[in-house]
Amino acid sequence: MKQAIHHPKRAAHFVTGAYSDGIVAGDFLFVSGQAAVDFSSSRFILGTIEEETARTMENIQAIVSAAGANMDDVVKCTVHLSDIADFDRFNEVYSTYFSDIKPARTTVQSVLDEGIKVEIDCIVKL
Repeated sequence: MKQAIHHPKRAAHFVTGAYSDGIVAGDFLFVSGQAAVDFSSSRFILGTIEEETARTMENIQAIVSAAGANMDDVVKCTVHLSDIADFDRFNEVYSTYFSDIKPARTTVQSVLDEGIKVEIDCIVKL
């Protein structure tokens, strides 16, 4: 049994691609790749790596909260950076969203669309 989870600020009239913001399956939430998106307008908000990381993490946090969990329940993240040289600056912001035990993580350099600098997906234990 699966249940779709949507970002609470997603405007209903904005249709995304063929994916859900998150899917609950059993005791896990799988959050699709998130970026620096304003969900009320469905537009990317480009900025520094720090700004985009913060907005991306806030979007993840909203989806995780909508599923009844919190960021300390995140067990795995996959991070795509458009420029791996941004890693230290990205990591400084990213790490502030977790207390105690940090999630397992893979970070790679990837070609990202729309000029975004970071995309993150995660798995959450509910």
